Amino acid sequence: MDARTVDARMLSRIGDAPGFIAALDQSGGSTPRALEAYGIRRDAYPDEATMFALIHEMRVRIMTSPSFGAGKIIGAILFDRTMNSAVNGQPVPALLRELDIVPFLKIDKGLEDQADGTQLMRPIPDLDSVLSKARLAGMAGTKTRSLIHAPSPAGIKAVVAQQFELAGRILDHGLLPIIEPEVHLESERRERCDAMLTQELATQLDMLSEKSQVILKLSLPVRPNLYEDLIDHPRTVRVAALSGGHSREQACAELAKNRDMIASFSRALLQDLRHTMSSAEFDRTLGAAIEQIYRASSEKVASANIV
Repeated sequence: MDARTVDARMLSRIGDAPGFIAALDQSGGSTPRALEAYGIRRDAYPDEATMFALIHEMRVRIMTSPSFGAGKIIGAILFDRTMNSAVNGQPVPALLRELDIVPFLKIDKGLEDQADGTQLMRPIPDLDSVLSKARLAGMAGTKTRSLIHAPSPAGIKAVVAQQFELAGRILDHGLLPIIEPEVHLESERRERCDAMLTQELATQLDMLSEKSQVILKLSLPVRPNLYEDLIDHPRTVRVAALSGGHSREQACAELAKNRDMIASFSRALLQDLRHTMSSAEFDRTLGAAIEQIYRASSEKVASANIV
């Protein structure tokens, strides 16, 4: 990212501060599952408008909980409806910045059908307008997700090329891209996928201009510390891990094995929250999750202890 266009304090916060990135970006397809985990059944809301109102209430409760703004969360990824919403009259991005949490916007519109063992992103309509609005709203960056199912050289190359082509346009708008080419947890050859993806990412990072930087959000690798070279690359601001279907306990155990890798969890962060909880119980439960993820992001297992 060009230093002339970036908020230096936000870049320093997301790049250097201890902590992790909360993923609060459930979209239309994943919202019913998120609400069900929260204790709200699908038959409890009659239409999409009510569904989105309920998920917004959940997110507001999370973001206004004292434990959320206690300094251990350094970034948050939002859905566009959340970016455009307010909490007690205050725009959500402004609230996050006030809490010293760097706001990012999920901009991808879902995935194409599987081809060559991968799923590319669907086209993003009016991309330049989306990015301009994000910048105007006070967002620091964006997030885009692809999915890898099998170790296909052509497929993985296409996924990474698409991600970096889009990242170039995001950088042109003065925003910091979070690149998320997820490797499916149930892939039968996940370790091979990890290795091929790492190689393609390194190639694309080498091609970035000297002033360009990105965040990588990657699946927890089968082989610990596989991403060391990516973490140390000068074009990388940070490497974050997605939980990818792991429980929080599993995800934190795997994350702790990986040097200098932080979390960017969604389901694993929110898995124990229920809409019936009192305010005190809700904050206590969220605070315990934040503490566990924070420690896995900052306190690493010595390599000698890794099996």
